[in-house]
Amino acid sequence: MAQQHLDPTDPAAGAVTGDALAGYLRAQATEFLRSLRHHRETGGPGGAAGRVSPNPAAGGAEESVDAARALRRSARRISGSLHTFRPLLDADWSEEMRPELAWLSGTLALEHAYEARLQRLLLALHRLSGAAGFPSQPGSPGPPAAGPQPAGERGNLTVGAAKAGALLERQLTLARTRAHSTALQALGSSRFHAVADKVAVLASDVPLTPAAAATDLRPAAAAAEERLTDAITGLPLITAGHPYNAEALIHGLSPDPAPHPQDGPWHQVRLLLRLHRYAREALYGGDIPIDVRLLTAGEALDRHRDAAEAAGAAAQAARTPRIAPATAYALGVLHADQRHEVEAARFAFQQCWQKEAVKAL
Repeated sequence: MAQQHLDPTDPAAGAVTGDALAGYLRAQATEFLRSLRHHRETGGPGGAAGRVSPNPAAGGAEESVDAARALRRSARRISGSLHTFRPLLDADWSEEMRPELAWLSGTLALEHAYEARLQRLLLALHRLSGAAGFPSQPGSPGPPAAGPQPAGERGNLTVGAAKAGALLERQLTLARTRAHSTALQALGSSRFHAVADKVAVLASDVPLTPAAAATDLRPAAAAAEERLTDAITGLPLITAGHPYNAEALIHGLSPDPAPHPQDGPWHQVRLLLRLHRYAREALYGGDIPIDVRLLTAGEALDRHRDAAEAAGAAAQAARTPRIAPATAYALGVLHADQRHEVEAARFAFQQCWQKEAVKAL
């Protein structure tokens, strides 16, 4: 007979107290320290690979990149748990730790973000123009194939695509190099060492409040889920249910360099979805069941973020003074293509979320 899985969010299930939260935070702190040690051994500050070459593509850099990714993953989980379950933790310690972990996670994420953005844009240029100058990478997650273009437009795009790609490569490679240097400096700074020391203490001693041992985690986790649900309710899912949202291109290549005004609520939902996932991890521990809806929704929101930021990079490149008209044209087409990808990601999220909601009824 199959064993029935008890849902910790079920009011009839046994309480999940602060002890479970302490175990989760200790595990994440241990992972943080393990990833930090691995990063230093494979190329971080003080590591042999780091002394040989600062180029993240050389030597044992792939392992170093994986270690940095694991480092910021555990930092995000600790920070998110401090936010969701803050009533159960020492207030002063929690409020001091959260911004430091957010700083660390954000700093470590930039280099990979610039690299992925450049690859995405070059692949899109290659797909749109058919030019041979942009080789595709096997297995790279690129946008879906574009529809047929008139021969004249394809020819105009091909003329500017190479220069547009070169411009993007210069700008984003410079940004990635700066982000790499910033990350190395951050990991060698006294600020980071202070964070690492506190995480090392957290691995053995979680500063819970005196009442935490008898406090149920489920209401705080349910509140995190409710914040997510409320934020999704505020999204324009009806508009996202259509394959094309013309209003999303109005912002376009205007002189205003601010982020696209429609993107903010979607980015917020992505953050709240992540906090909800972390709260589930704390409740279930190592026995967390797979939620296909959350996984699919998270993938769609990641695609949304990536496409929105890629569109912003194309728009920024198009504002470069004194570029050739053909280059500006190629960048404009690339910007529109990525905004279409934004809409496709919103449509995928809408389909996933509402379909699963109907199934639950």
